[in-house]
Amino acid sequence: MGRKKLERFKENEENRNVIQPGKEIYTTIKGTWKQGFFQNDNPIVVELACGRGEFAVGLARVNADKNFIGVDIKGSRIWKGSTMAIEENLLNVAFLRAQIEQLDQYFEPKEIDELWITFPDPRPKDRDEKRRLTSPRFLEMFKVLVKVEGTVHFKTDNTALYEYTLELLKSRPDTGVLKETPDFYASQWRDDHFGIKTRYEKMFSEKGEKIKYISFRFH
Repeated sequence: MGRKKLERFKENEENRNVIQPGKEIYTTIKGTWKQGFFQNDNPIVVELACGRGEFAVGLARVNADKNFIGVDIKGSRIWKGSTMAIEENLLNVAFLRAQIEQLDQYFEPKEIDELWITFPDPRPKDRDEKRRLTSPRFLEMFKVLVKVEGTVHFKTDNTALYEYTLELLKSRPDTGVLKETPDFYASQWRDDHFGIKTRYEKMFSEKGEKIKYISFRFH
C-alpha cells in the first residue's frame, strides 16, 4: 500500500465526519444520525457510491438546511470529500464507509428523507442483475429505509440501465415516477441540481454522453 494512501487512512481515523470500522460510533450510529451526529432535526439525504464526495459536498454547500451522508466502501475516496468538508467548515455533511448491501445496518426504517443513486456500475450481464443498485433486491431495501413519499434520485450515462430502471419502476405498484428524461441537460430540470456534477458525470458529459435522470417515490 502506498504511503499517500496510508496517510489518508490515518486522517480518516481522525476526522470526525468519517464514520468507519474501528470507531465506536460505527456500531451505534443507526437511528441517531439527526440528534446524535448532526445535532439537529434537518432532513437526512444519502448518496450511494459517493466516490470522492464532490456531489455530496456540493449539495451540502447550497443546502444548509439538510444533512448529507455519502456512502462508499473506499476509504481513499471518501478522504477527499471529508477533507473538502473540513476545509470549508461544512458541518452538514458526513461520510460512511460501508457496503451498500449492508445499508440497513446503519439506518433505521424511514430514517432517510432523500436518496441519491449517482452513476452506479451498470452491471450489464444478466447474471449480475441482482447487483444493480436499482434492482428489485435493492429497491426493497430502499423502500424500508426511505421515508414514505421521500424522493429517490437516479442518474446514469448508461442507456440500458436507464431503460431497465424505468421499466422496472413503472411495473411496480408501490413506486411512482416523478420525473424521467434521457437527456437531463436538455430537460426542464437541468438547473434543479445547481450545476453540481460527480466526477463521473463530468467525464461522461465531456465525452458527449447524455445524462439520464429519474426521480421516484415509494407509496
